[in-house]
Amino acid sequence: MKAIRVHARGGPEQLVFEDAPEPEVRAGDVLVRVAGTGITPTELRWDETYQHADGTPRIPSIPGHEVSGVVERVAADVDDFRAGDAVYGLADFPRDGAAAEFVAVRAGNLARKPRSIGHMQAASLPLAALTAWQALFEHGRLVAGQSALIHAGAGGVGSLAVQLAHSRGVRVFATASARDVAFVRSLGADEVIDYHAERFEEKARDVDMVFDTVGGETQERSLGVLRSGGVLVSVVSPIPPGVAEQHGVRGVYFIVEGNRAQLDQIAALVDEGTLKPIIARAFPLAHAREAFEFGAASHTPGKIVLEVLAH
Repeated sequence: MKAIRVHARGGPEQLVFEDAPEPEVRAGDVLVRVAGTGITPTELRWDETYQHADGTPRIPSIPGHEVSGVVERVAADVDDFRAGDAVYGLADFPRDGAAAEFVAVRAGNLARKPRSIGHMQAASLPLAALTAWQALFEHGRLVAGQSALIHAGAGGVGSLAVQLAHSRGVRVFATASARDVAFVRSLGADEVIDYHAERFEEKARDVDMVFDTVGGETQERSLGVLRSGGVLVSVVSPIPPGVAEQHGVRGVYFIVEGNRAQLDQIAALVDEGTLKPIIARAFPLAHAREAFEFGAASHTPGKIVLEVLAH
């Protein structure tokens, strides 16, 4: 098969479009003929991109862990999918990803693709939508009538988090650059804060949750906008021990996990028109290096996807 592989740690310059062996289908796996994959520019810096689950080296490796495509075949112990099913999902990080014509994914990490959208749009959803869902509803425990501050509301994760929170009746504050204020408001944010012109602390106060997708100083300042007993949820970096407690709040850092039940709920929201995928730009598989470079340099709203023309 054709694939994008990295042969050494580094940036987009390490990405090579080349022939690679088809992935091994293990017990519990589904082999997916890839139609599209979403990429995350930072994944070239993750240890999991270059290691197996036990920490041993995995080089060369294939990036891209969001996938939409069609089932090619299933392992003998898998009975919930069959060849020809249109699926989408999140491949495990310590395994080869979907920037290739085929990818092997654990069946539990896959769900039926939303019927109302194409594979490119579906490929933009799994990592970003699951991250947003788990942050807001598992770790943030948000319910209708509460409030949340979502940082980088125009980003791949933030744009979905704004929509999901709004759909649950949560009052949404979001940060964005001036050019994206109207866009983020159109997604359902009640108040959008231009982080270049305003300090978010002056607009968002006593919120129930902050969703940190930025880290650094933004994370530190965010602790001050939470109500007593509120929660800061970060996907960027852990909150230093004891710091959240000093502010009378919870601090949670997590890494997204595949979850079929949540993917099913996300697909239902897409099909009813409540959740809309946002694609920043699509690139052909062979242009993955350009796609990663674009992702590192651009702040265009939404997700970057690779179109894979399997044959």
